Amino acid sequence: MASGYASTDSYRKRLLCREMSSSCRGLSIPMETIMEKGSGSLMSAADRFGRELARYRKEARLSQARLAQRIGCSPSLIGHIETGNRLPQPDFAEACDRIFELSEKRHFVRLRHQISESPYGPKWFLRWVEEIEPRAIGLRTWDPLLVPGLLQTEAYARAVFRGHSTTPEKEVEKQVNARMQRTLILSKEDPPTLWVLIDEHVLHRPIGGAHVMREQLDHLVTVAGLRHVIVQVVPYDTPCTDGLMSGFVIAELADEPTAVSVESAATGEVSADTEVVSLILGRYDRIRAEAYRPSESLTKIKEAATRWTTT
Repeated sequence: MASGYASTDSYRKRLLCREMSSSCRGLSIPMETIMEKGSGSLMSAADRFGRELARYRKEARLSQARLAQRIGCSPSLIGHIETGNRLPQPDFAEACDRIFELSEKRHFVRLRHQISESPYGPKWFLRWVEEIEPRAIGLRTWDPLLVPGLLQTEAYARAVFRGHSTTPEKEVEKQVNARMQRTLILSKEDPPTLWVLIDEHVLHRPIGGAHVMREQLDHLVTVAGLRHVIVQVVPYDTPCTDGLMSGFVIAELADEPTAVSVESAATGEVSADTEVVSLILGRYDRIRAEAYRPSESLTKIKEAATRWTTT
């Protein structure tokens, strides 16, 4: 059984490395720093609730069975919530506050509220948008296929999510609302510095039609005028192939190591591993070296917007 796990572990490492760069072959990257069971800084709201529940339960010297008896649920439910595999209901959170004498602070009720307010998306992505992106002092992003999520208009985002033909309309709206919520970090009092690299093909890819594209490119021009946002277009004919495999985001944090989010066709990964971060930083610098200057990029975006008007 151990050998089977090692084989799977090795395969996942090689897969991630291959998607990042051919130069990554041979790196020894601990899976716990890449996968979603990483450090506390990568914890989701549900995981935070579970971690706190386990901590208070152990401090009170209660077994899962004893706590379950006092709450009026099964011990297995306590176990599932502590590991983040089940979401607590409002009455469960209220019971926890009452049992651990936290009703005045509403500790578990507040934690449960954070779960209900969490952005929509897969677990690895929630860790990024809940714990890392909001606290970043600097974000560097590269996307070879689409306008980055933080700079998307509502109509463009809706067209992107509707492009997945199997996604119900109700889920599409949830995804759009979550994406628009993320963009608010750019208008907060102390926003992060955002450095955006976009492939030139993105300006000409018909997402949602001419009207949606014109609105999106006009928005890019507006956002690029902000002091804390730099947008650069990477020429479609660049010989650099470092960015063709996947998009990624680099987050610089004030009090924790730099983290990266790497997306692929099948899934995504979040890592603060120094080797992975160094690899992505090198890739980003090589792509940026091929980009137009910010003023030239702005001209390219305006020209593309004009063409969408006449399409």
